[in-house]
Amino acid sequence: MADQDVVELARRVVRAEPRLGDVRVVAVDGPSGAGKTTFAERLAVAVAAEGAAVAVVHLDDLLDGWDDLPTMWPRVESLLLGPLREGRAARFRAYDWVAGEFAGPWREVDPGAVLILEGVSSGRAAVRGELVANVFVDAPEDVRLARVLARDGEELREPLRRWAEAEREHFAADGTREAATLRIAGDRAE
Repeated sequence: MADQDVVELARRVVRAEPRLGDVRVVAVDGPSGAGKTTFAERLAVAVAAEGAAVAVVHLDDLLDGWDDLPTMWPRVESLLLGPLREGRAARFRAYDWVAGEFAGPWREVDPGAVLILEGVSSGRAAVRGELVANVFVDAPEDVRLARVLARDGEELREPLRRWAEAEREHFAADGTREAATLRIAGDRAE
């Protein structure tokens, strides 16, 4: 997506009516290695340039390990979306993938103007009615796998295989791609 298109999306997001309490939520969904984090960062910069407060939350920080995709949403709801919906700050501790537990300092998300919720399943049916934009980023499977292994190491090949299967099952059951309001090819250089 060209820079001007990201700027235009940011403008639409900032002008949109909030749907989660006073918060404008943008989901940046798609499979692992597709480019979701990169796109979310670009969008956050563009939203901030429009003068809006913005927070980016990565769903990887709220997962309880590799097998939690089907069961994580109640945690996202209780720790993040529920408080923000009620006008309260959200607080959570990020998952430490090395230690295998939620640890480290508490992170706080104020009920600001825009929340970019980045990660697999962020645009799921349970939250779609509260999104101001639902972005799906995708890339060919070989590109995605190569990116993740280069970033995180070859030792993750087996957990990634299981994760990819859970992603496919979730996307098929949830209709995630089809429900996106914007689809982005994450394998194209801008």
